[in-house]
Amino acid sequence: MKKITVIYWSGTGNTQKMADAVAQGVAETGVDVKVLPVDKASKDDVLNADAVAFGCPAMGDEVLEETEMEPFIKALEGEDLSTIPLVLFGSYDWGDGQWMREWVARMNAQGAKLVEEGLITQNTPDKSILVKCREIGVKLASATV
Repeated sequence: MKKITVIYWSGTGNTQKMADAVAQGVAETGVDVKVLPVDKASKDDVLNADAVAFGCPAMGDEVLEETEMEPFIKALEGEDLSTIPLVLFGSYDWGDGQWMREWVARMNAQGAKLVEEGLITQNTPDKSILVKCREIGVKLASATV
């Protein structure tokens, strides 16, 4: 059976809501999905998955969360991500989404197989964003076929 891993970091719960909605979309397709906070995830959770979704809000000066998510993403540098469909998502408080553009560029430079550009929302995700998250989950599951 195909399996998808959703790995996220959330300080206020906004990105966790998005992660849960992505997972719901995956589950609707019948694909097995595992949702993990980044501090419970390992490289093997990424490398052994058929697809992966990463979620992280913008922190500080529009960067990834620096104590858990950034080291996790950095640890994947040098790994072959070209065969693993991938999506990125997260929330922000201020700014214009620069952290996501940089994250997408980093993953593209690493050869990642991004299924879609990063999905972002300002502050708490509303119903329309959660619908988009579910749609991304469905799209991610479809990319594993």
